[in-house]
Amino acid sequence: MSAGWAAGLGGAAVALALHTLWVMLAEARRRHEAMPYRAEPPWLFRRLWLPILLVAPWAEAVLTPAWTSRLEHRLRQAGLDLALTPPQLLAGQLVHALLGALAGGGLVGAIGGAATVGAMLGMAVGFIHPSRWLRRHIRWRERQMLKALPFFLDLVTLAVEAGLSLPGALDKAVEKSAPGPLCREMHRVLRDIRAGRSRTEALRELARRLDFAPVSSLVSALVQGELTGASLGALLRAQSAQRRNERFLQAEKQAMEAPVKMLVPLVLFIFPCTFIVIGFPIAVRLLTSGL
Repeated sequence: MSAGWAAGLGGAAVALALHTLWVMLAEARRRHEAMPYRAEPPWLFRRLWLPILLVAPWAEAVLTPAWTSRLEHRLRQAGLDLALTPPQLLAGQLVHALLGALAGGGLVGAIGGAATVGAMLGMAVGFIHPSRWLRRHIRWRERQMLKALPFFLDLVTLAVEAGLSLPGALDKAVEKSAPGPLCREMHRVLRDIRAGRSRTEALRELARRLDFAPVSSLVSALVQGELTGASLGALLRAQSAQRRNERFLQAEKQAMEAPVKMLVPLVLFIFPCTFIVIGFPIAVRLLTSGL
């Protein structure tokens, strides 16, 4: 009789846990579908979404206000603030750490090493990897925005000088530009304006969200022109020329850094092979001559 009661209670607990999990997933899906601006989590986060949702409540209890604010800022810079919350990001790091520990321990144990050391290394790599990916993604977005800004500003300038307002010019430039991070951010600006925000507030929110110097400079110029009544056409042309100069300087900097970055593969791979090719005939001749 007691075994039957235990089995019944166990089945009820499993059913309650499955029902709670289903409700959590349905709520998360409902919030995502209700978003006016769709954003997707990273690929690996989507594959591990179920365990991340389970760990997120415990991760939220660990986060301090300062830590939460720092993670929110990084998610905004990466364009993922509508796809991930700080607890979900930390939960993803913890899930990655667990998978890294299992993979590292299993791999090192399979080759006869200390499984504990492999598990600790795998845990460290798994925990750090999402943070490093987020940093690389932010840098990639900034490079893409700097690359797209001059042409985008040229389109906005033409639309403004043709008689459109600034929101109309931004809308036309977004429509004619290639898809990318800059277009998505400008789409959010237009969405905020349509939702009732003033142009100044929407642009300042863009600068605060991205925290990227070229965009902050552009927003400051547009807000100042809005307040003083200056000509937007001339202002936008000056901003476009400045962004082109910045892009050229960045390309020049990368070109100057290329020789330094090539030293490592030269020293590790190319020079040893060259020395082997040159020295092998000499070594063979010395050996055959009895020296």
